[in-house]
Amino acid sequence: MNSNTPISALVMMSGGLDSMLAACVLRAQGIHVTGLTFESPFFTATKAHAAAAHIGVPLIVENFTDDLIAIVEHPKHGFGSCINPCIDCHANMIRRAATILQRDGFHFIATGEVLNQRPMSQNGRNLKVVAEDSGIKDRLLRPLSAKLLAETEPERMGWVDRSRLLGLNGRGRKPQYKLAEQYGITAYPPSDSGCKLTEPNYAERLWDLRRNGQLKDLRAVTLLRHGRHFRLSPRVKVVIGRNANENDLFSTSLQTGEVLLNMVPDVPGPTGVVTGPAGEPEILMAARLCARFSDARTAPTVTILISGNTTPRQLEVASATEMDVERLKI
Repeated sequence: MNSNTPISALVMMSGGLDSMLAACVLRAQGIHVTGLTFESPFFTATKAHAAAAHIGVPLIVENFTDDLIAIVEHPKHGFGSCINPCIDCHANMIRRAATILQRDGFHFIATGEVLNQRPMSQNGRNLKVVAEDSGIKDRLLRPLSAKLLAETEPERMGWVDRSRLLGLNGRGRKPQYKLAEQYGITAYPPSDSGCKLTEPNYAERLWDLRRNGQLKDLRAVTLLRHGRHFRLSPRVKVVIGRNANENDLFSTSLQTGEVLLNMVPDVPGPTGVVTGPAGEPEILMAARLCARFSDARTAPTVTILISGNTTPRQLEVASATEMDVERLKI
C-alpha cells in the first residue's frame, strides 16, 4: 500500500455498544472507519444501521443467509446452548470481511469483542480460533481488549498506536458506559445478541427443519419467526397465526404449492398455512388445529375454508385435542 494512503479499518458492527466503541477508539487515532454488518432470516441489520448513523460512519450490509445455513448444517466447532454456532459464524463473517478488505483496499479488520465477556465464544482460546479459521490471522484487531492480546499487524506496522487501545476484560459493563459518555454515544440497544439462533423456542423450530432436511428451504426458514408450528409429516408443516398481523401475513404471502386455511367470516380465529406436499390427511389435521385455536373450539364442528394449492372448499371438522396439539407442536 502507498505510504500516503490514509489508514482505513473495516469494523464489524452488530449495532451494540461495543462495536460502536471500537469504531470510536480507532477513529480517535485518525483512522478512517467503515462499518460492516450482515443480515439473514436469523438477525437483521436494523441495529447496525442505527448505530452507524449515531456515530456517523458509513455502513456496508452483506447478506449472510447461505453462509449461515451451511454453518448450521455442519458446524466445525459445534453449537452453543441452542443452535448457535457462534465460533464458526464469527470466523465466517470475518472471512467475508477479508474479501471486502482486499476488494476495497482497507488496511485491517476490527471487532468490538471484549475478552471473556462471553465465556464460551470470547475467551482467549476461541478468539484465536476465530482469527485463524477466518484466514485473516493478525490483521484482525480487537481494540477494546488489545492490550491483553497478542500484538497484531496493524500495531506492528504503526497503523494503530497500541498504547491508545484498551484492555477491557470480563462481563462488567461500567467501563463501556463511561467510554460511551466520553464519545458522546447516547443511544445503544441492550447487550443481547439479537440472533434468533440463541432463543430456545426458535432453536427448537430450526432443529426440526435440520432433522427433516429443510434448512435450505428459505420459505420454511423465514416462517420460523411467525406463528405456532406443527409438524404433520417429515415434509409437511402447518403454521398457525397468533394474531391479526400474522393472519394477514400468511394470507398475503402464500407461495405456490401451499394450502391456506381460514375461518368463516363470523367466527374469530387463526389463519394457517400448510407447507410441503400435503395430502388430504395433513390438510384435515391442519384444519382441526386451526379450529382448536378459534373462538369456536368447543363447538361440535367448526367450518374451515380451504384454498391455495387445492380445490377451494369448506371442511367441517372437530377441533384437535390437547393430545394432538402436544404431539404435533414444535
